Amino acid sequence: MAEMTIRDALNQALREEMLRDENVFIMGEEVAQYEGAYKVTRGLWREFGDKRVIDTPISELGFAGIGVGAAMAGLRPVIEFMTWNFSILAADQIINHAAKMLYMSGGQFKIPIVFRGPNGSAYQVSSQHSQALEAMYSNFPGLKVVMPSTPADAKGLLKSAIRDDNPVIFLEQERMYGMKGEVPDDTDFTIPLGVADVKRQGNDCTIVARSLTVPLALQAAEKIEKEYGVSCEVVDPRTIKPLDIETIVKSVKKTNRLVIVEESHQFCGVAAEVTAQVIEKAFDYLDAPIKRISTAEAPMPYARNLEAAALPDVPKIIEAVKQVCYL
Repeated sequence: MAEMTIRDALNQALREEMLRDENVFIMGEEVAQYEGAYKVTRGLWREFGDKRVIDTPISELGFAGIGVGAAMAGLRPVIEFMTWNFSILAADQIINHAAKMLYMSGGQFKIPIVFRGPNGSAYQVSSQHSQALEAMYSNFPGLKVVMPSTPADAKGLLKSAIRDDNPVIFLEQERMYGMKGEVPDDTDFTIPLGVADVKRQGNDCTIVARSLTVPLALQAAEKIEKEYGVSCEVVDPRTIKPLDIETIVKSVKKTNRLVIVEESHQFCGVAAEVTAQVIEKAFDYLDAPIKRISTAEAPMPYARNLEAAALPDVPKIIEAVKQVCYL
């Protein structure tokens, strides 16, 4: 096991998969000589050259379409968006082509493509660069949606995404690139898509969190247990679609309470889907209404204090757990 940042874990996953399969290549804005806006592709252009690490113009729709075509031809593209906010410009290629081509071709064309980059809030990048888009992409059949929260998960899930024969939406988090954790040394280490991970065992309340909200949930769980004696179980779905609802339901049946924390907006969000499925599968086990914590229903403010007020945080999670536990 080696300790590394999420940034380095992603870089290692890309390099290992490029060494393993010559059909894997990377394409996006500034991924080559500049080594990526967040340095995730550091060193890869020097090692693999122009044909496998390709800088593109500022044309998300264009290079996403090239990636879909390359996948149809048998290659395995990894398309980097400088931010997932810019993927909205490429939505036609992602939603109408990558997601639907296997079905519309009667199974003749697999689309082994990964779209990746930072999702959600950063640091004072305001309304147009702070959106969390997992709910939008999860709504479309044909797309898998992945959100890692640790370096090990980032590496293992990205390697699985690259090897998958379906289009994968791989959502990183800009604030988390520098977070450190242990990562297995095995170059064949993978984590299957669609399998949740219980990050913390507990008995009194289940907290479902993903990406940036996982470390917040873990911090809140420690404080709650110390101050109130409430034992919280933290479940990280890791893959939003397909969703491992069985692991979440199993936890809820044990704790009888559920708090869901997400960085995206609440209306029609992933937390709403988790809530609906838990009610369908485990309603009789709930001892309190499900509580959701999401980003404020407003464009993200630029001012630092307002940005912090809009986002989920540890005090908000603690207050939600207190409410479902009637404290």
